[in-house]
Amino acid sequence: MREWRVGDVKVTRVVETEGPMPAKFLFEDPDPASIESHSAWLRPHFVTTPEFFLGAVQAFVLESDGRRIVVDTCVGNDKTRPNKAWHKLQGPFLRDLAAAGFPRESIDLVVCTHLHVDHVGWNTMWVDGRWLPTFPNARYLFGRREWEYWSQEQDQRDGDVQGDSVRPIVDAGLADLVESDHRLSDEVWLEPTPGHTPGHVSVRLRSRDGNAVITGDLMHHPVQCAEHQWASRFDVDPEAARRTRRGFLERCEGDGSLVFGTHFATPTAGRVVRNGATWRFAV
Repeated sequence: MREWRVGDVKVTRVVETEGPMPAKFLFEDPDPASIESHSAWLRPHFVTTPEFFLGAVQAFVLESDGRRIVVDTCVGNDKTRPNKAWHKLQGPFLRDLAAAGFPRESIDLVVCTHLHVDHVGWNTMWVDGRWLPTFPNARYLFGRREWEYWSQEQDQRDGDVQGDSVRPIVDAGLADLVESDHRLSDEVWLEPTPGHTPGHVSVRLRSRDGNAVITGDLMHHPVQCAEHQWASRFDVDPEAARRTRRGFLERCEGDGSLVFGTHFATPTAGRVVRNGATWRFAV
């Protein structure tokens, strides 16, 4: 568990899984020479070798204006998934969340930056033979554009993600479909960052002199600060994702945002800084 302050907003990271992964899991044809050329700043936190990255599946809990907001809910336990690393997990995420001071009943809002398998899993939990909302006292915010897309999409390569992790929330009456610039509070709002998925959003924080952003999956790994043209294997619209990513990096360089990479390994947060013709992630 790690904690940060962004003005009056407290940010707490709760990790579900963290460790090495093949670079080819994220990118179709990652160039080892390019990765090695960035090793001075990628090591030791974000790569082991040019063939293996370090990454995480994690959630962030925001405390803002008296409310507790969970951003992205990881993979979840008991879910049937083709990815063996995520299949039928039996992890301690809820215990870790409670140990950090956030029992599930205390959460007020849940925000999913998009509706992919590793961002919605703990929306629900398996209880007495059915999927029930994990956070019974929370409203769940889903992007309207994102919901419209996935409620029509038949792709189930990651399993029945919508059926076990999204529709039960809608059926329980706990979902709010919001616009991609929805404001949660004076300190927290959504920022449209489409491309990875059609309705993908990031989460912006601004409080007093603090300024930060939670990326979602507009970037999967810090190497994309330097290689922003590298599209993830999971991007729905790679060209739109590239445009979004470049614009995001330019904005973050300009305003000095503290960037929380949703899949970035420890230490997770850093700044986007100019590095010649492109950028690097400084921690």
